[in-house]
Amino acid sequence: MTRPIGIYEKATPKHFTWLERLQFAKELGFDFVEMSVDESDARLARLEWTKEERLDIVKAIYETGVRIPSICFSGHRRYPMGSNDPEKEAKSLDMMKKCIELAQDLGVRTIQLAGYDVYYEEKSSQTRARFIKNLRKACDWAEEAQVILSIEIMDDPFVNSIEKYLAIEKEIDSPYLFVYPDTGNVSAWHNDLWSEFYNGHRSIAALHLKDTYPVTENSKGQFRDVPFGQGCVNWEEMFDVIKRSNYKGPFLIEMWSENCETVEETRVAIQEAQAFLYPFIEKAGLR
Repeated sequence: MTRPIGIYEKATPKHFTWLERLQFAKELGFDFVEMSVDESDARLARLEWTKEERLDIVKAIYETGVRIPSICFSGHRRYPMGSNDPEKEAKSLDMMKKCIELAQDLGVRTIQLAGYDVYYEEKSSQTRARFIKNLRKACDWAEEAQVILSIEIMDDPFVNSIEKYLAIEKEIDSPYLFVYPDTGNVSAWHNDLWSEFYNGHRSIAALHLKDTYPVTENSKGQFRDVPFGQGCVNWEEMFDVIKRSNYKGPFLIEMWSENCETVEETRVAIQEAQAFLYPFIEKAGLR
């Protein structure tokens, strides 16, 4: 087997059906697509898909041979598990249950959770405690369903390093909780790459490939829409560290090109990303 390489849903044309999206990914040589359930009404509605709608996705997976092994579940930005609003907190848990059920029905193995206690609210020791309490509940549900939950390293100080994730991992103490790092986010905060991946390699479920502009005294950084090779990620060092830490899991190219004017424009954008990243991956012996 070779290492699976996938593409983020938001890199593919937004108007595509899932059959079209998976076929498009297959034509570009990808092994899988990561689904998005973000904070928009349209994508949160996926948590309410009927059995028939879910079956259509499964049929598309089998017809194309392109898997959907992960969901990027960022809906908790809008309804965070650490919210000070009891209604939003309750909503966050209801959404979490429904996302785990959706994962079960689609054959998804990993749900990526945003590493925020709260996003639009003021942080406090109470929001953190509430997040931990509810994450513990979520891990119990995940264990019952045999679906892994993975915390993303974020554009936010709450969890902006694998080291910070590992502290949460010890506190939660669940065999179904992992970390889902992002090459760009880890780099933007000036984390020591070797320490991050060496200490965390046993807890990594999957890895996003993305570039970023760094956080500095004068800048909050930029965590999306940074062209590969123009940000702060040292790609040769990054892949060397990944190789030496013995990470064997998938790579997911994270980019946002779903609103390009034409399908061909989207295709070219993805191919440019592949042309940049694949030589580094091959040189490091990671394919």
